[in-house]
Amino acid sequence: MAESTFFRSEEMSLIQLYIPAEVAQPTVSELGELGLVQFRDLNPDVNAFQRAFVGEIRRFDEMERQLRFFTSQIEKAEIPVRTTLTNAYSSRARSRQELDDLEERLSEHENRLLQMNNSHETMQRRYLELTELKHVLRETSDFFREAASHQDEIRHSFDEPSAPLLDDLESGPSQEAQGAGLQLGNVTGVIPRNKMQTFERILWRSLRGNLYMNTAEIDEPVIDPSTDVVVEKNVFIIFAHGREILAKIKKIAESLGATLYPIDSSPDRRREALLDVVRHIEEFNSVLVNTTQTRRQELMRISENLVAWMIIVKKEKATYHTMNHFNYDINRKCLIAEGWCPTNEISNIQTALRGVTERSGSMVPSILNELKTHKEPPTFHKTNKFTAGFQGIVDSYGMAKYREVNPGLFTIISFPFLFAVMFGDVGHGLIVLLVGIYLCMNERKLAHVDGEMFQMVFGGRYIVLLMGAFSLFTGMMYNDIFSRALPWFQSGWEFHVPDNYPGKTVIVAEPTGHTYPFGIDYAWHGTDNYLLFTNSYKMKMSIILGVIHMSFGICMVYYNAKFYRKPIDIYAGFIPQMIFMQALFGYLTLMILYKWSVNWFETDAAGHAIRNSPPSLLNTMIYMFLSPGSVAEADRLYPGQAVVQGFLVLVALICIPWMLFVKPYYLKWEHGKARAMGYHQPSEHNVRVSTDSTRSEEAAGAVVADDVEGEEEFEFSEEFIHQVIHTIDFCLSCISNTASYLRLWALSLAHAQLSEVLWSMTLGVAWTFSGTIGAVMTVCMFSVWFFLSIFILVGMEGLSAFLHALRLHWVEFNSKFYIGTGYAFEPFSFATVLSEKEA
Repeated sequence: MAESTFFRSEEMSLIQLYIPAEVAQPTVSELGELGLVQFRDLNPDVNAFQRAFVGEIRRFDEMERQLRFFTSQIEKAEIPVRTTLTNAYSSRARSRQELDDLEERLSEHENRLLQMNNSHETMQRRYLELTELKHVLRETSDFFREAASHQDEIRHSFDEPSAPLLDDLESGPSQEAQGAGLQLGNVTGVIPRNKMQTFERILWRSLRGNLYMNTAEIDEPVIDPSTDVVVEKNVFIIFAHGREILAKIKKIAESLGATLYPIDSSPDRRREALLDVVRHIEEFNSVLVNTTQTRRQELMRISENLVAWMIIVKKEKATYHTMNHFNYDINRKCLIAEGWCPTNEISNIQTALRGVTERSGSMVPSILNELKTHKEPPTFHKTNKFTAGFQGIVDSYGMAKYREVNPGLFTIISFPFLFAVMFGDVGHGLIVLLVGIYLCMNERKLAHVDGEMFQMVFGGRYIVLLMGAFSLFTGMMYNDIFSRALPWFQSGWEFHVPDNYPGKTVIVAEPTGHTYPFGIDYAWHGTDNYLLFTNSYKMKMSIILGVIHMSFGICMVYYNAKFYRKPIDIYAGFIPQMIFMQALFGYLTLMILYKWSVNWFETDAAGHAIRNSPPSLLNTMIYMFLSPGSVAEADRLYPGQAVVQGFLVLVALICIPWMLFVKPYYLKWEHGKARAMGYHQPSEHNVRVSTDSTRSEEAAGAVVADDVEGEEEFEFSEEFIHQVIHTIDFCLSCISNTASYLRLWALSLAHAQLSEVLWSMTLGVAWTFSGTIGAVMTVCMFSVWFFLSIFILVGMEGLSAFLHALRLHWVEFNSKFYIGTGYAFEPFSFATVLSEKEA
């Protein structure tokens, strides 16, 4: 049994379970609490609606629907939901009787709630009608008095055929209407305010102005009982003549959502109706309050157990959904399941199975068998809250093949460090560090904060913490704090500035003989050649870090090959790749270190230079290939350089056919040898019975599992083409990937220069003023500087450095050894089921 480490994924085993039918549900529920088994679907060809437990799943779907209905009603009523649950209540498997009682209880709650909702909505609708009628009766009293004042004008319009009904209307009544002496009728009602303008326009065009209309706004808020939305409405009254015209007005009003109320023209009857409506409204108010209170009490009783019910239903539904993956053995009256689990956890699973058997009082125990198989198991890396974020970075690139080297282990250090190389600043690093500390110190409180972006940052809180800590370190190495330098130690340089210095001539610093112990000497800041110095320093540092990082990745090829027992990957992969890498770029790294260690301006006793000017390493690498075996005197770095470089080029060239031909021809020889010994290629039709071979033939055929996956027949041409592509990719990527690490230098330079520019354009400008203006400018510019530092230098630059560090790990580092063709271990776990949010 392999020891559990983060260096490789957990060792997995394919297990088979024989679960007695009477304890199947509590057993699967117990396994869901453990969350250690990823069950295989033994019925892949069976339709979801034809499986054994589809009836139970439909039952729990209905219960889930009821609970969602309760949740929506509770949220609408703004009632708090109790979320504290005891572990026993939330984790214990429910018996069939308890589930039946819960189903009945939910149905009773739903029926009562629906009845109260319907009653409440009916009363609200009646209350709305009474309220509207009250406003209609009040407002129409004024409308009738106003219409009475226009009576003479209306009568005059009947005497003149060419005159309108009122002076401001366009057309008048017909001769038949005049002769009949038709009395005016009215249409009264309430209409939504947003449709009022449309209503008036349609009436005007339909009736050609033969109407008299008056409206008034209802100040009291009117709530629509079907939507619980406040609607603004207006009271209207329309006077017109003729039954056909009045009928047309009613149809138009109803089509626009108006509610019509017949109003008597007698003032006394309107007064009596108003008093009657006011009395009914008071009665309805009392009934509505009681109904609302009763409904709220019902919802409060539901809210006390809503979360517990939701947990029970989700767990039971997930349990039966998992049981649909099993096979049922009629003879043994048991369910047969297969699944993957960590080998180290088999004993815990067996303990759980025994516990269920003891609690249920069953006489037949569940049986667990470990199966031998050649199928590739799922990949499972045990993580905690610290390592989960770093493992997520690796898994986003591709899930590791089973038991291959896990890059997540090295990412814990390399990722924040490479980020810090690009983001090195004491001030900015301290801000990131404080953010990380805050997220880690308050992780329990912040874990429930919604928001996709925040949860993404919160999930990587320990990454943020280490990025801040490493940025603080590299910032001290660069001696940068908000683009300023701090005199941590005594400087190794001294400037002798004359008293009458005009500022036009160059002053050369003189060494004091003291070596600055840590980082870059602060005396370099502000000098004319500071940028040239830091450019050279950071560029060469990036190359060194890149070569070390990639060489370490190539070393992982050895560990993978050794673990999978593929020595050819060592002899035809790891060794030539490492030699090729070190012959070219390892040599470049040594030249950089050598060039740094030599005093190129050292003179002899007579004052003559001992060495030539420091050569360009870029030219050295170019001419190393263009003219191998010869080095110009001006470019000579050390004695015997030409011989060494010629030898390294020859070795690198030998590595190319070594990588290209050895592995495919070795595999061809190995395949031919196996054929000669009588072995054949495994066929996809070969299967293995996954039950005990000692069982009866009928029982043994209950479950059939593939022992090996279908493998393609060996083809030398395909293997050779694959190796050609791999060799070309490796050789070219060694060059391009090494150059890609120069982003460490480029982003570090950009970050430092942006910080310098921001400082000089804000606080640098403010400090050129003095007195009151200087104080005001300092306060204003400090605010601008602080905001832009957080938004641009910490936020945007930090995100940029994060993405570039991510690319260096995904492309430059992982591509050297990471296979990434596995699939994730996704066990049946109630913790996962309950954490999933409903779509």
